[in-house]
Amino acid sequence: MSLRLSPDVVSCDTDDGLVLLDSRHGRYWQLNATGAAILRALLDGAGARHVAAELARRQPVSAERAARDVDALVAGLTRARLVEGGREAGVAGGGAA
Repeated sequence: MSLRLSPDVVSCDTDDGLVLLDSRHGRYWQLNATGAAILRALLDGAGARHVAAELARRQPVSAERAARDVDALVAGLTRARLVEGGREAGVAGGGAA
């Protein structure tokens, strides 16, 4: 199963990243450019391992740190019910490479 936005969530690109609006609760979240790039890649069907590897290649972070960061973003968005499929999409959850 791939990651997808929850039905009541819409996204909007900004100059600095991405905003997610939960229309059911009237709350919004802002992601910086890195978080936005991670989320876009996952929503486009990239596996979490692949996204983490690309993050480590493009940013000054280790592969392990990148994997933890991708997992933390997915976990936070899942907890906030902004995305669905997060458990399967995470690096630790076995997301496809």
